[in-house]
Amino acid sequence: MLPPKLQDSGIFTIPCTIGELEVGKALIDLGDSINLMPLSMFKRIKGLELKPTRMTLQLADKSLKYPYGVAEDVIVKVDKFLFLVDFFIMEMEENEDAPLILGRPFMKMVGIVIDVENDKLKVRVQDEEVNFDVFQAMSHPKYDKACFQVDIVDELCMMQRARVHDISSLERTLIDEHEDLNEEEEKSIEGCVRDLESSKEIPTE
Repeated sequence: MLPPKLQDSGIFTIPCTIGELEVGKALIDLGDSINLMPLSMFKRIKGLELKPTRMTLQLADKSLKYPYGVAEDVIVKVDKFLFLVDFFIMEMEENEDAPLILGRPFMKMVGIVIDVENDKLKVRVQDEEVNFDVFQAMSHPKYDKACFQVDIVDELCMMQRARVHDISSLERTLIDEHEDLNEEEEKSIEGCVRDLESSKEIPTE
């Protein structure tokens, strides 16, 4: 016996508040590895501090975006619960229905359980929980053509940049000029570089 076909539940959102600002709904997105807040909303919330960040974010279309900074330990109220959340601040369009995007770190912290079959979303803290009805919370979503996924891609890039920054100008020149060398040739050049750098300066007089 085949199970009946069911309609799409749409996106999953939860109502939340930050300080005195009624945010409305926040999008719960399993595709995001971070939490995102539009720059326009950040400017409306009093008392938030913007810290610099070197993060580079890769969106679903593979484009790279650079956030303005990160707001740490933002108090987010969901029903009767309070959570400390770190938000990356991006200059992006503020969606009317769900201006905030809460990713996997938030979902793990608050113990979110999504019941897709029954269109329910549960927030659980220790022995207490709050349930949300997906259809009632978001009956007419405006994310129908959007594709969400944000990943942090800069950690390896920053490590590589640091390595390139630390090497000498001679080594950098040799590496740049011989990108297609085989492993044996690379080792030979690296040995020459070490010998040159360890040798004493030849007097000019």
